[in-house]
Amino acid sequence: MKNSWDPEFGSDDFTIQEDAVICQSFYQLREVVIAHQRFEGGQVKIKRDLFWRPDAVCVLLYDPVQDQVVLIEQFRIGTIDHPRSPWLLELVAGLVEPEEAIEEVARREAIEEAGADVLHLEHISRFTPSPGGVREYIDLFCGCVDARHIGGVHGLEEEGEDIKVHLFPSEVAFAMLKTGDVDNAAAIIALQWLQLNRHRLQNEWSIGAE
Repeated sequence: MKNSWDPEFGSDDFTIQEDAVICQSFYQLREVVIAHQRFEGGQVKIKRDLFWRPDAVCVLLYDPVQDQVVLIEQFRIGTIDHPRSPWLLELVAGLVEPEEAIEEVARREAIEEAGADVLHLEHISRFTPSPGGVREYIDLFCGCVDARHIGGVHGLEEEGEDIKVHLFPSEVAFAMLKTGDVDNAAAIIALQWLQLNRHRLQNEWSIGAE
């Protein structure tokens, strides 16, 4: 039985026939026409709007000694119609600048958004959150921190950031997955990963975090 997957088609099996930038702002919107191979033979031609975002990094900050998770609260424009509130509980996150290593982004954003020094980093996964119409790749990390002095309000004023830091016992954070208090993809993935790896991290990180 196979325990892996190889896609049937690759980058040689589609052609971009048209690619027009229809909006250039902080992000970019393109109108793209593509022809690609069909599973049962032949080709199909599609026209799509493509929202183009640069790569990003998200970091779940975790204190293995206190067994606490650090989440941040901020206003999000993409949830202005959220049934409860457009202020969400999220992970520390930021965009990757040109020539910047993803580990550098993780450490920089932890300081900017939570006032936290990352002691250790472990890469969780790289994923695309909405491939049906958005070009965006996210590298997801877990970062070891000392949460005893983490808190308050952070963010860069020039970027309009107003970020409140919250600390939760791990079991409380896990419970918030069930209640829907945590309802964005990166945070859900990271917390579920932590549920599987928490005891290992406590063994591996606790000595260096004390």
